[in-house]
Amino acid sequence: MQPLHILLLILGYFIVLILISYFTNKGGSNADFFKAGKQSPWYLVAFGMIGASLSGVTFISVPGWVEASKFSYFQVVLGYVVGYAVIGTVLLPLYYRLNLTSIYTYLEGRFGNASYKTGASFFLLSRVVGASFRLYLVAVVLQSLIFDDLNIPFWITVTITILLIWLYTFKSGIKTIVWTDTLQTLFMLVAVGVAVYYVATDLGLSGGNLFTFIADSDMSQIFFFDDWKSGDHFVKQFISGAFIAIVMTGLDQDMMQKNLTCRNLKDAQKNMFWFTIVLTIVNFVFLTLGLLLTVYAQQNGIDAHKDQLFPTLAAQETRFGIGVAILFLLGLVAAAYSSADSALTALTTSFSIDIMDIEKKYDERKQVIMRKRIHILFSLLLILVIIIFKYVIADDSVISKLFVYAGYTYGPLLGLYAYGLFTKWNVKDKFVPLIAIATPFIGYAISAMSAAYLNFEFGFFILILNGALTFFGLILIRTQKN
Repeated sequence: MQPLHILLLILGYFIVLILISYFTNKGGSNADFFKAGKQSPWYLVAFGMIGASLSGVTFISVPGWVEASKFSYFQVVLGYVVGYAVIGTVLLPLYYRLNLTSIYTYLEGRFGNASYKTGASFFLLSRVVGASFRLYLVAVVLQSLIFDDLNIPFWITVTITILLIWLYTFKSGIKTIVWTDTLQTLFMLVAVGVAVYYVATDLGLSGGNLFTFIADSDMSQIFFFDDWKSGDHFVKQFISGAFIAIVMTGLDQDMMQKNLTCRNLKDAQKNMFWFTIVLTIVNFVFLTLGLLLTVYAQQNGIDAHKDQLFPTLAAQETRFGIGVAILFLLGLVAAAYSSADSALTALTTSFSIDIMDIEKKYDERKQVIMRKRIHILFSLLLILVIIIFKYVIADDSVISKLFVYAGYTYGPLLGLYAYGLFTKWNVKDKFVPLIAIATPFIGYAISAMSAAYLNFEFGFFILILNGALTFFGLILIRTQKN
């Protein structure tokens, strides 16, 4: 495909999203922006959350990860199932009982204002960097496929990307996103399904043949029990997966904001149940695609690895035809924006309610004005962070970096919520920010020394370490029982 054709395809895609935004933003009130009037059908939320959870990182990084790590990532995915069960049975009932708009309001009632602001701040930090990671990866691919040939610099690519997201979310926020995410998830799943079909067919595989090929391949190994010091060990990956799901979904305003748009708790729980089943299957399909693409590249002497594997074969390998290239681009863009648009909305929601207290300080008209300004502020911040990433991220799988980073920023949130839910102690609220800030530094020091002197890699387990450090730090500043 020529760069101009790709550009027209992407523009056409965004015209569809903007039309959806036009038909869903009847009011543009804060109630619509933050909670969609609590009228979202649970099945739409569940389907849309799949795309938001996977994102462009999964779309590109998971297939590219198979060559080096086999199917070890599926150990993490199995852990997700446990984590999502905890969300559905523990966290969702709590959020609905308290009728929360921002989930971090819970911390204010449980501990006090300093804890509340700390939790919200760690979410903002986590989501700004997490969303930027995801968009950076996609922006780099689009830059190489389109904008380099048009002599358009990277910073303009990023700016246009964020501007388009802002255009279809600025008025009705989550109300629009529930519908756009559904469309984007559909594009993404169709893209990966078609890619599996075409690559398998080219390799002479079909039906039962395909399953046998996958089962017999050395790269399809899922479970790793041999080296307990390795970051790929089953226990580390499985337990880490459970906690990653809890913090990156259950303690994340971005993901929970969608659940809180459902009509009631029962609908939200149905959403989590079906979301868990479909997401598990879809992740296995992505790993299968990674195996097939790796074998195809090896057999055809194509030098494509890690995050460049899928983009290179789909967009540059003419053997699969123009249809695969088109679907790859649509799937990639859909995967990227289904997570980025909701992240921008969640950042706006959390900063508006948790940090600026707009619901307490202003009338409805002023709240809308403030929310729109904050929406622009975070759009600009995402542009800046993505551009910075261009110069600091090394050549490695972005999904690996994302999960390790999440262990440091979500760890304090995990510790705060665990302490609040499973103890009856209060804390000296003013010292909570110090505990939360110190934890990642202590966790990093322990991880580094463990790797250097004990040859023990924490890997994704760093999340649990930081959560435990925060929990025990809160015990040190505990006060009388409530």
